Amino acid sequence: MELRHLRYFTAVAEDQNVTRAAARLRVSQPPLSRQIRDLEEELGVELFKRTAKSLELTEAGKIFLNEARAVLLRSDEAVQAVRAVAKGARGQVRVGYAPSLTVEILPRALKLFEQQNPGTRVALRDCSTEECGRLLLDRKLDVALGVRPAGRMWRGVAFEKLAGYPLCCAVAASHPLAKKRAIPARQIKEERLIGYSRDEYPEYHAWLRETFRPFGFDPVVTEEHDSVTSLIAAVEAGRGIAIAPSSLGCLAGPRLKLLPIRPSLPPIVTGVMYIRPLSQPGEQFVAAVKASC
Repeated sequence: MELRHLRYFTAVAEDQNVTRAAARLRVSQPPLSRQIRDLEEELGVELFKRTAKSLELTEAGKIFLNEARAVLLRSDEAVQAVRAVAKGARGQVRVGYAPSLTVEILPRALKLFEQQNPGTRVALRDCSTEECGRLLLDRKLDVALGVRPAGRMWRGVAFEKLAGYPLCCAVAASHPLAKKRAIPARQIKEERLIGYSRDEYPEYHAWLRETFRPFGFDPVVTEEHDSVTSLIAAVEAGRGIAIAPSSLGCLAGPRLKLLPIRPSLPPIVTGVMYIRPLSQPGEQFVAAVKASC
């Protein structure tokens, strides 16, 4: 498997049409179709459901699309880092982030930071809130983007609010709840709940308990996932519902319906975290994040 296979697959998946993808990639259609077939043969799975008129991603294809995008993004970052060194890089800033909470904030911040600080590398790390805290305290991260921290382990960590996101109930389009305009909070007790891994995201489970305590029940997560991509896939497959901030819609798109919960629950507050003293690139990144919001 080569990077070109991932680029070809991503283009076809985004266009859902081999002809349009071939035109965008500036390659002929038959070789492009052959490359996709080769990729499926190597993986041992079908990535697309094929009909006479259209292409549609399979469940495996949807997951692979997210992973392929991540690999391509990382390869682009590596190229930029090498070019920056060749031009005389001005250091780097190490940033931890929670994907579902920062999907709107992070791209804008990165764009502004790169415009203002060409040649300074940004090393990104996807991690839970608890992991962000440990890495900040161990000085393995300069800045983190995520929810407002709580507890003794966060002493010395500065937090500046960037945004607040309403809580929603994420369901598949085929789920019976999808026909509703809003979901009563007590209804969630009756549903199969999908959430994040207790081992890797203990703060998530503590937050769930605290959020629904006023309604007299403790939500039970019956299916756990270690990433937002697999959680989205599970909900889309109809395996259950998930409680998530409205920002999840930027990652899930039309794959899921996000319904408001009534009565409204406290929003998820997202912000930027760091420990002083910050390096100059760290200060500049914090400034870019705040300016972009």
